[in-house]
Amino acid sequence: QVQLVESGGGLVQAGGSLRLSCAASGRTFSSYAMGWFRQVPGKEREFVATISWNGGNTYYADSVKGRFTISRDNAKNTVYLQMNSLKPEDTAGYYCAARRFAVAAVNLYEYDYWGQGTLVTVSS
Repeated sequence: QVQLVESGGGLVQAGGSLRLSCAASGRTFSSYAMGWFRQVPGKEREFVATISWNGGNTYYADSVKGRFTISRDNAKNTVYLQMNSLKPEDTAGYYCAARRFAVAAVNLYEYDYWGQGTLVTVSS
């Protein structure tokens, strides 16, 4: 079992930056691919970014490419999402997820564990 706890959300003005963190429990973190997803009320949860077990492969949604960066520190059991040039449309709950495979994935149904989420609000 893996437990995920997100932090780092908050209120920021458009054009600003935030860094989200996701701390994972368990000794198997380093073998899992990780992902970030986001969701606004009334809409489906959508893919943001994913990273393979060793950080060698990353993929991003077109809407965040060039602005967001996913990274991980396996020694700290933590995955990060650096968000720059934030826009009001980035406002959402952001969720960290882990999958029991090393390969990164963009489909939320391929993930086995989820955090509770952290809220990001971008004001215009």
